[in-house]
Amino acid sequence: MTNHLFDAFRAGMPAPGRLLMETDDGRSISYGDMLERSGQYAHALTQTGVQPGDRVAVQVEKTPEALLLYLASLRAGAVFLPLNTAYTLPELDYFFRDAEPRLVVCDPEKVVDIQPLAASAGAVTLTLGRDGRGTLADRAALQPTDFVDVARRPDDLAAILYTSGTTGRSKGAMLSHENLASNARVLVERWRFGANDVLIHALPIFHTHGLFVATNVILMAGARMLFEQKFDPGRVISLFPRATALMGVPTFYVRLLQQDGLTKDAASHMRLFISGSAPLLAETHNAWRERTGHAILERYGMTETNMNTSNPYDGERRAGTVGFPLPGVTLRITDPEGGKPLAQGEIGMIEVKGPNVFAGYWRMPEKTKAEFRGDGFFITGDLGLIDADGYVHIVGRGKDLIISGGYNVYPKEIESEIDALDGVSESAVIGVAHPDFGEGVTAVVVRKPGSAISAADIAGAIAALLAKYKHPKQVIFVDELPRNTMGKVQKNVLREAYKDIYATGRAG
Repeated sequence: MTNHLFDAFRAGMPAPGRLLMETDDGRSISYGDMLERSGQYAHALTQTGVQPGDRVAVQVEKTPEALLLYLASLRAGAVFLPLNTAYTLPELDYFFRDAEPRLVVCDPEKVVDIQPLAASAGAVTLTLGRDGRGTLADRAALQPTDFVDVARRPDDLAAILYTSGTTGRSKGAMLSHENLASNARVLVERWRFGANDVLIHALPIFHTHGLFVATNVILMAGARMLFEQKFDPGRVISLFPRATALMGVPTFYVRLLQQDGLTKDAASHMRLFISGSAPLLAETHNAWRERTGHAILERYGMTETNMNTSNPYDGERRAGTVGFPLPGVTLRITDPEGGKPLAQGEIGMIEVKGPNVFAGYWRMPEKTKAEFRGDGFFITGDLGLIDADGYVHIVGRGKDLIISGGYNVYPKEIESEIDALDGVSESAVIGVAHPDFGEGVTAVVVRKPGSAISAADIAGAIAALLAKYKHPKQVIFVDELPRNTMGKVQKNVLREAYKDIYATGRAG
């Protein structure tokens, strides 16, 4: 028996001397280096006590070493658990207690704060920093480079990615080896990736987009990455002559369009620009085509499913749509209440089924059951339609989700923290159109009688509790929240009332 996902990567690997990545600090890593060093890290994991099926939780900055640790976890048969570097200590405490990892890996600078939380959950803590610093890196350096990969079947877990829930409790989406392998195979074929491609990788690697879409596709194709620690629009444009592809969130393209250096000549060497993780405005799509001569390829995916649809490589990449279902993926539109399939052109709930769809939520069997239909279709929570030409349109989100800068933000989690503050009677958190982030997290707050709590007070109170991308960009105070006859807050009314605040700077 083989290690299903890593063997799929091996099958596409070029000669050991071919480059896998070049970093923004001048380092180069070949495919041979990757095999040897991930083997050393895999040995270090097993010597730490990591057994097949154990979770390895990782909250570190984006580095080549972090990527090697992902591959080492696969080879050791572990379940990789990447965590957003913006998560606060209370958030990490929940993840550790829920996932019960055998090992927690963090930046050296954070170990003093993180180690007690990990220990309370029964985990060992090791560190991994830039340029090979840290206790895990030290252990790995002493290990042999050859490692016999642990056997893993297609349905064995490869990773758990946490996604927030509307109730405020985060859910761990369980992704199998075949969930990831099947999706990477399809994307390599659909997006025409080959060994000569060079991807500008400026995405974070704690998220499905940067880790499982970008990285897995490059590994499966035997291609190369320009591995950037962060997104810098000026630098990205300077890399165009050395690259063939860019994967980004809409915010990337908005900011690139603000650069004088973005021209047709600058983009002439590029083959493909891909956008995802949030809706791309038709205005951005059209402006990009005019400036560069390229049509951005927009696709649709989510943590639980990886990629579901894509605009075509050949053919019309239609602005405002996410294209067609990928090979192997079945997509349908249903009545949100009863699940009855709807006719073409009707708006309803998007449901998907295929080898890319996750195995369920970690230790939440009832929640898993509620999110799947009896015939195996996953209820995405996104509202959409399929037009007469077969293109899928996303028209809204049934789960009240906000997508800001490509990150998923669930209002209930923020509302719970704001509502707990002295001086606050209640709050409603909404997403409002934002020119840079797609949607700006916005809090509408009702003070208790006599309270003088301010926006600055609220910002200060939640700063240490929630990741920065979840922080409201504006706090608006009102006398009462609008409600329907059943007493439910009418967030649609709030969104309409404050739809222009980021365009005009107006706040209530």
